[in-house]
Amino acid sequence: MNPALATLIERGFVQQCSNIEGLSDLMDKEPVTFYVGVDPTGPSLHIGHMVPFFAFRHMCNAGNIGIALLGGGTARIGDPSGKTEMRKILSYEDIDANAELFSAQIDKFVSFDGKYRFPDNNKNWLANLNYIEFLRDIGKHFSVNRMLTFEAYKQRLETGLSFIEFNYQLLQSYDFLQLYKRYGCRLQIGGDDQWGNIVAGIDLIRRIEGVEAFALTFPLVQTSDGKKMGKTEKGALFLNPEMVSPYDFFQYWRNVTDADVERFLLMFTFLSADECRKIAKGNINEAKEKLAYEVTAIIHGHEEAEKALAGAKAAFSGGGDKNAMPSVKLQLDRFEKGYPVLDLFVDAGLADSKSEARRLVQQGGAYVADKVWNDEKLSVGKDSLTEDNELILKAGKKRLVRVVVC
Repeated sequence: MNPALATLIERGFVQQCSNIEGLSDLMDKEPVTFYVGVDPTGPSLHIGHMVPFFAFRHMCNAGNIGIALLGGGTARIGDPSGKTEMRKILSYEDIDANAELFSAQIDKFVSFDGKYRFPDNNKNWLANLNYIEFLRDIGKHFSVNRMLTFEAYKQRLETGLSFIEFNYQLLQSYDFLQLYKRYGCRLQIGGDDQWGNIVAGIDLIRRIEGVEAFALTFPLVQTSDGKKMGKTEKGALFLNPEMVSPYDFFQYWRNVTDADVERFLLMFTFLSADECRKIAKGNINEAKEKLAYEVTAIIHGHEEAEKALAGAKAAFSGGGDKNAMPSVKLQLDRFEKGYPVLDLFVDAGLADSKSEARRLVQQGGAYVADKVWNDEKLSVGKDSLTEDNELILKAGKKRLVRVVVC
């Protein structure tokens, strides 16, 4: 087995491959050009997007050539794969702006050099397609009957599949063909929900170019309790620090279940596989802390990882640096008058609304200065503050904020 493929298999990346022996043989003979595609449908990548890009780095570190394809063209339609309803249609200006943000985030992660690791955008060949010519030249190679056998389309037929989405597979296949023609790209990697689209691209290249291309997909990562990996109480685990702070990002990894630690160390860090297994077999809390530190350092840098670690130690284990904890400034006069507890949790950012804060109190999940606050009608007074005019609020045992009163 080719060493790069062996690494991906050992670290838990490989779900399906169209011809793993053939791909291994090709990679033993020469560096392989491959690509990962991502549609810029929002302002930030989230951790679910990053599984293929961790594999991207492993592949490039082994001497292969990686293309990060921004879907500035395909995002105008929206991929139905894994979706229960049609994506919101974005303006071209929003898609272009998102593509720039995605490109910057990917560049920070993989370090584009313009030769062995570089971006492209399928808007370059999709935006001005002649539809009639496209149907004549490309559409004739696709069987509707076969397309309907793919899981992405079968699922959507139950809830409604628009004609615009039905075209998506043709466009993604055309991407693969274009990347083969432009760069000799022979491999597409991605999440397993992309299997049907990638296989269709392989078939298109075989029909038009007479060349074997390859598909390699990765598992859609779930936690051991069956939840979608990277989902937090407030939504996706975004890479943009303004959407999810480095501290909250760190805490997500620090709080994963024990059963997930080794698997996540292997997939989401670049520590050696032996070291990952050794860490996971040691003290579980130290292993989780190591996982959180490593992933946060990879995404946000070592300085932010150190701050997050110091904040976590101050919040949960004593020591550390309380200034690194997530903080909010609130006015002293509110506490002198008596700060309504529901307003306090909303203003501190631990609840999005009074009704959410009320549920938190009623369920015993609201902590004021490490004490459960059971009365939703009772206000928090100045006597709850420390000598430094501070207060720690917690929503549950894992989300907290340091209130600095001024």
